[in-house]
Amino acid sequence: MNDTFLKACRGEKTDYTPIWMMRQAGRYLPEYQKVRGNVTFLELCKSPELCVEVTLQPIDILNMDAAILFSDILILMEAMGATLEFHEGRGPVFPKTYRNRQEIEKLILPDPDEATGFVMETIRLLRGELKVPLIGFAGAPFTCATYLIEGGSSKVFWETKKMMFTRPDDFHLLMEKITDATVLYLQAQARAGAQALQIFDSWAGILAPCDFAVFALPYVQKIIQELQQFDIPIIYFANNGATLLDLSVSSGADVIGLDWRINIGDAIRRVGRKAVQGNIDPFALLLPKQELKARIARLLDDAKNAHGHIFNLGHGIHQFTPPEQAKLAVDLVHELSSR
Repeated sequence: MNDTFLKACRGEKTDYTPIWMMRQAGRYLPEYQKVRGNVTFLELCKSPELCVEVTLQPIDILNMDAAILFSDILILMEAMGATLEFHEGRGPVFPKTYRNRQEIEKLILPDPDEATGFVMETIRLLRGELKVPLIGFAGAPFTCATYLIEGGSSKVFWETKKMMFTRPDDFHLLMEKITDATVLYLQAQARAGAQALQIFDSWAGILAPCDFAVFALPYVQKIIQELQQFDIPIIYFANNGATLLDLSVSSGADVIGLDWRINIGDAIRRVGRKAVQGNIDPFALLLPKQELKARIARLLDDAKNAHGHIFNLGHGIHQFTPPEQAKLAVDLVHELSSR
């Protein structure tokens, strides 16, 4: 087992800087497109054998140092009783929204082994195949709540913030229900064999720090507290979260994920004795070889004082990224960081 990723999460000395990429199992790989061409996205998420195949692709093709379970953060919302659809060009859609107490109270607390058993089976199968650590994940409650309230993705999050500011009791009820379900879901992933867990807060950056501290952070803290019994690394990634970094450190996570909007050296000074993950701009993968090499070398140098560093993109790899550029980045990180 190549455990370099886990060592970096724990702040231990490593022979080189490990690298994986958010959305590394996905549309930029022709091998993924071949699998995806035969099934819908939700069918793929619910087919353990196919999930195993696409999870392994970036490990075999690109030599990543960690695998991340192929799934979607909204699978859990469907298990809670929300109708979930994926539309080409629009992404996830919830035809029925959750904007009042009566609707919110209808959401259930699912048994993760029954309602999302396909996820746990995928984890068990992957552990028998992988030679690198497996990362499980879930969406953070705030991010998941925005999808249920808005009915999908949004640019201004009008309905979400309207509920926060005009009916905070309803908003907190929704957050509590999602949090309780997320705790059980991630605990089940850990029992099934996930060796690290990442909490994705994709929309946290829309919040002012004072609102993040009230409406989002306490629920992340509760989830992480409830996962301590498993003694595996927890990564918290608040996208567009440079203004939330000091608060994110208080989440209790072992590793703080960083997007590209902050210099990693500055972030490390603010994070202190926690590992960091990130944070090259996903579009920087398009740079010519020598420029990409210089960009990666500069980032590695800026991160030299980290308690632990996992190289990653500042968000998911873009679907039109040439796979050979992703492979080049992996090779350069391994080459430049070897010690």
